[in-house]
Amino acid sequence: MKLDTVSPIQILHRRVAVAILPYRSLLLAYSGGLDSTVLLDILTALRDDDNAEQFSNRKFSLRACYVHHGLSRHADRWAVHCARECYQRNVLFSTERTVLNSTADGIEAAARNARYQILAQGLKDDEVLLTAQHQDDQTETLLLALKRGSGPAGLAAMAANTPFYGRRLVRPLLGCSRSELAVYAREHQLRWIEDDSNDDLRFDRNFIRLRILPLLRQRWPQFAVAASRSAQLCAEQETLLNELLEETLATLILPDGSLRVAPLMSMSDARRAAILRRWLASRGARMPSRQKLTCLWQEVALSRRDAVAQLQLDDRLVRRFHGRLYVLPLPLPCKETVLPWPPADKKLTLPQGQGEVLRCLVSANSALLADYQKSVTASSDSKAIGLDDTSLITGMTVCTVHVTTPAAIVRAPLPGERVSIRFGLIRGLLHISGRRHGRKLKKLWRELDIPPWRRNITPLLFYNDTLIAALGAFVTREGEAKSSLTQWRLDWQQKPDGAITTIQGDK
Repeated sequence: MKLDTVSPIQILHRRVAVAILPYRSLLLAYSGGLDSTVLLDILTALRDDDNAEQFSNRKFSLRACYVHHGLSRHADRWAVHCARECYQRNVLFSTERTVLNSTADGIEAAARNARYQILAQGLKDDEVLLTAQHQDDQTETLLLALKRGSGPAGLAAMAANTPFYGRRLVRPLLGCSRSELAVYAREHQLRWIEDDSNDDLRFDRNFIRLRILPLLRQRWPQFAVAASRSAQLCAEQETLLNELLEETLATLILPDGSLRVAPLMSMSDARRAAILRRWLASRGARMPSRQKLTCLWQEVALSRRDAVAQLQLDDRLVRRFHGRLYVLPLPLPCKETVLPWPPADKKLTLPQGQGEVLRCLVSANSALLADYQKSVTASSDSKAIGLDDTSLITGMTVCTVHVTTPAAIVRAPLPGERVSIRFGLIRGLLHISGRRHGRKLKKLWRELDIPPWRRNITPLLFYNDTLIAALGAFVTREGEAKSSLTQWRLDWQQKPDGAITTIQGDK
């Protein structure tokens, strides 16, 4: 009996089909090059094949995005090429432009980071991102990590399926060699872009691809396969270490994301370094070198309590305050801002990524509140939009929201009082609820243990020119909720500091 043979083309189709099987909405990062063109062709073939094998016959939506960096004089023509290829395959296509900022890591890293941020911003809630890196790219990434002196996390290189800005990044071709993709492209007579910058040996990745890998393949034909296996083993070790340290890390990280310093002092150097790296990663910071990690511990974590010690890691700043380490995004927000809050708006967006403030009407009369909530629930406009069990009333909507700072309960403004949110220094004495004597704002910040960098970004609620509350910190006497008056509840929802994710391995 003759066994059915499976062609290399079928193997490629199966690999991609298995990789995308759990997902129904896909966004392809499409550069127009050989790799992403092959992936585009395979995806459209799977989408359109009514007779596909059982593991690939789930229908999915597909769209593609070309990121225009403006680095090449041919970029406009490439965008047109990508649009034409997608149009011929009935794939929704878009071009996104970005401006690169110079970084210490060079233009390659700047282009990679900008591309991923643009793609992350364009992802819909139910979408996953697909990129076309392959086995040779994995080998290049591993060699670059060796050149940098990376540890197991860096040597793990790229993952076939990894978290990405709250969603997923999938690399269906990671187990395929570039030669396999080239065979597919020739057999299907595909058209793709040849980027002239790929021959520029000033770029480290090009030097490895053009000068180093050919020699390694000539001596050891299976070098790329072995390198991928080493990367996978490093990834497994990192996963195991994450699991072993997870419980310890949970006891050290506080709800605001800061890290307790004291328990780290009794740990071995290796264990402490592993904890610090994982904490930094959780806050969106790029992995520091061993030298910088030593500097972080000795000059920041172990600094005198009253010292203003800090260390910059690219676009993050690490600071110590009251025995804790904090990671702050840069640049830090500016001072002296006034934001009028119109009466009709239930939400106010704060500047420079500081989140938003939600305003909810409440009442001291529980019976009235119950009747009001009942009438809102019956409304056809009501809907649940929340993330936890804190139920609030906002206009005609019953909602549930995630609260990141203690809510402020204040009196509602009187007729004619203008509402605003302000930032910066307030002069004079302030009388806060529950205290007999007045204090200057500077002293209040210290008494309440508010870190110095949070003092300029804490939203201050004003009615006319009277301070009513510092959200998440205190309410003044002038803003105290009265049992006989309607009340407001204000929740300051802040974006997490670690909103930016570092992704390795893109070309």
